[in-house]
Amino acid sequence: MNGWLACAAVLLVVGFTPVVWGVATGPLARRVVAQNSGTSVVCLVMLLLAEGYDRPSYADLALVLAVLGPVGTLVFARLLADEPGAAPPGARLVTALVAAVTVPVVLALCVATGPGRATVKLVVIGALLVAGNVVVSRTLSGSYEESDEATRG
Repeated sequence: MNGWLACAAVLLVVGFTPVVWGVATGPLARRVVAQNSGTSVVCLVMLLLAEGYDRPSYADLALVLAVLGPVGTLVFARLLADEPGAAPPGARLVTALVAAVTVPVVLALCVATGPGRATVKLVVIGALLVAGNVVVSRTLSGSYEESDEATRG
């Protein structure tokens, strides 16, 4: 077992324990935020596994997950609830934590990968993860609706 696989195992245990708790308990808004965080954790684990096993196809799976994860979260929130209600108090904190974990993981992988197309792909995946979490967090907290009402009225 190398360091990348050990980091993936630690991230999976440390990152997925609160996700499972958040998805299993609480109001719909907390479950949706936890589900989105789980997508981000799995994406980062896939990137670490790609480096640990030297399998670039795992990075491709992480790219697909980084694109579809936030979209799936928004569709889930829209279709399964008329009004998701107020975002849980820690929604922005969860977004900040995911971004705080995403940036060092992606930077370490970029350094290990070296210059090239794979590094560009890693940067794109990291940017998609951070941007997707910010968009989902703002949407669930109602920030977009408030700004829409301000521009209309």
